Amino acid sequence: MTQNTPYQIAIVDDHPMLRHGIAQLLELEDDLDLVTSLSSASEAIKTLPGQNLDLILMDLNLPGTNGIRTIERLRQADVTATILVFTVSDDHADVFRAIASGADGYLLKDMEPEQLLDKIRQSLHGNPAVSDSLSEAFAAAQVERVPENVHPRLRDLTEREQDVLRLIAKGFSNKHIAEELSIAEGTVKVHVKRLLSKLGLNSRVEAAVFALEQGFE
Repeated sequence: MTQNTPYQIAIVDDHPMLRHGIAQLLELEDDLDLVTSLSSASEAIKTLPGQNLDLILMDLNLPGTNGIRTIERLRQADVTATILVFTVSDDHADVFRAIASGADGYLLKDMEPEQLLDKIRQSLHGNPAVSDSLSEAFAAAQVERVPENVHPRLRDLTEREQDVLRLIAKGFSNKHIAEELSIAEGTVKVHVKRLLSKLGLNSRVEAAVFALEQGFE
């Protein structure tokens, strides 16, 4: 990790033991900081918009509004943090619904603590985070979310990388992109590097031209 301050993380889960366990896990990591721990969808919808979060770890089975609807509500409220579903459900339909609602990753709760940390960091670096057993369903869900007329290379970008590319096309600097998406400037640099690699381009200028040529704005 190259950034100076820890990534800001929130968890939304109705099981106190799980929230406590993840809090203890993150306390041992210098680059990850659990700043918000919530037990319901209503708390998430009320509390998370406006917070400067990098990542939200969210269960699907929540009291009242379910996790999928909660993700939709958060995206509608302009929450741009990476959202990782963290659930016991390995139903492929739930994977599709979660990705369609705006989730960036899908993890099962049977993973080891070190695996969870790896997946969290993987997602913070702009890579899709998904449990191995659901990788095919996750890939299919991502493709379905991207319009059919989009250039094939754009399909390889994560949702956050697409957000960064749109802002590059508008002439935003890394600092301004970080402010717009409420993420660290170091995170933006990682996203830019990865999207240039995926698009086979050498500079952000080429990326901006490519995005505009494809009507990607």
